Amino acid sequence: MEALLRWAAELGVSDSPSAPSPSSCLGRSLLIADFPDAGGRGLAAARDLQRGELVLRAPRTALLTSDRVMDDDPRIASSVASHLPRLSSVQFGQKDWMDLAILGRTLIICLLSEVGKGKSSNWYLYLSQLPSYYTILATFNDFETEALQLASYQVDEAIWVAQKALRGIRSDWEEATPLMKGLGFKPKLLMFKSWIWAFATVSSRTLHIAWDDAGCLCPIGDLFNYAAPNDDNSSTDEGRDDMMHQETNKMLNQTDFDSSERLTDGGYEDVNEYRLYARKRYRKGEQVLLAYGTYTNLELLEHYGFLLGENPNEKIYIPLDLDLCMIGSWPRDSLYILPNGHPSFALLCALRLWTTPRNRRKALSHQIYSGSFLSVENELEILKWLVKKCEETLQQLPTTIEFDDNLLLLLCKLQNSTSCITEMNRSIFEQKFAAFFRFHGFELDCSIHSKLPVRLLQSLERWGLAVQWRCNYKRTLTKCIVHSTAIAAAQMGHVEPRMHG
Repeated sequence: MEALLRWAAELGVSDSPSAPSPSSCLGRSLLIADFPDAGGRGLAAARDLQRGELVLRAPRTALLTSDRVMDDDPRIASSVASHLPRLSSVQFGQKDWMDLAILGRTLIICLLSEVGKGKSSNWYLYLSQLPSYYTILATFNDFETEALQLASYQVDEAIWVAQKALRGIRSDWEEATPLMKGLGFKPKLLMFKSWIWAFATVSSRTLHIAWDDAGCLCPIGDLFNYAAPNDDNSSTDEGRDDMMHQETNKMLNQTDFDSSERLTDGGYEDVNEYRLYARKRYRKGEQVLLAYGTYTNLELLEHYGFLLGENPNEKIYIPLDLDLCMIGSWPRDSLYILPNGHPSFALLCALRLWTTPRNRRKALSHQIYSGSFLSVENELEILKWLVKKCEETLQQLPTTIEFDDNLLLLLCKLQNSTSCITEMNRSIFEQKFAAFFRFHGFELDCSIHSKLPVRLLQSLERWGLAVQWRCNYKRTLTKCIVHSTAIAAAQMGHVEPRMHG
């Protein structure tokens, strides 16, 4: 890691607004640290940081992009150009999805090309520090995918997302293989396993740049762990720190800035640098986080390979009758349960309209669309429906929250300890683990207290993520039951209604 920090400093990467240190690109504002319960390896504040303060900058020459690799190796540029018309489409974003797919696939090919160069690659020190495996949904095998559990609208969607992602990645690989063979890639780099590793690297670590929609890989900049955009954007005592903030800027020879004008955590700016900023105040030693965007847990798992225990942007979908989905003008994806168990505004309004007699809907539609409370009777019918629907959904799932919580504890133990392997055969999870080992074709000798093979430990990690996701899903449904029951009791007791989406 020290060699990487020196190399990055030579390229101009720095956590200081002034000239970088020749020995390390970090130390003035940031330090590499380990956060076992919050994302693993990440970046910590080397000193107290203020919201909106510049914490890392990387010049364009330090960014690994497809155009940079192709400029250095015209063979790749020529081969990619000749294959572009034959490339198929896999959605990488919401813009021109075929162009984005081509650009993403090009970056994957460029990345694998640099990996194949070994130590002769200009990016070797950076590439050698990349993870050896990832936990995005596309890497889940059938056992791990099924652990998301088959029941209800959203769980079915999670399975579908994982399977679709894998099909798309395999199709890309098959179409790109002739190009890579033509470039003389080593047999190992032609394997699907290598392609999915490169895909996961691009999916989970790239930063947005205006001139290439596939994004860029930013050494050191991709060490920031994630924070949801709405969870900690401000602090109540930040206002009174403005004077101290200005003094800090002067000490660091910074230009004064108004952090209220900065709406993102960073980006590529006119000074030809990628600049990243503190999204809130951080105390020395605290982990410095970035918001990559607004994602549900399923989207985080799909693109980045992790999820949050408390995600303010989570959306929990429940099975809805077709006529409920079709009523009004609310999009289907706006009808969900919020993380706190409350129905979304659109779902609440749709239910109010749906439970209103047909001959009264037109007269009351304006009131309903504005989110107004109709009557105690209408609200009680909605609450009763929510409780029933959530209870039915939970009953359809094959395991309970309590079972999943205990399974998660054991999965964590197995990944970090060699002394608890025999617990599997003495626990209520014996059948689950027997199925796990059968799937992997592995026979466990409980008399030998050695660590499980690496491939099984990696599978345990992905299995744990699947269980964690379904746990969060069930918890939100339970919160909805508790919330709806409490509101119903208040309504029946003639307490002022407080049900809001």
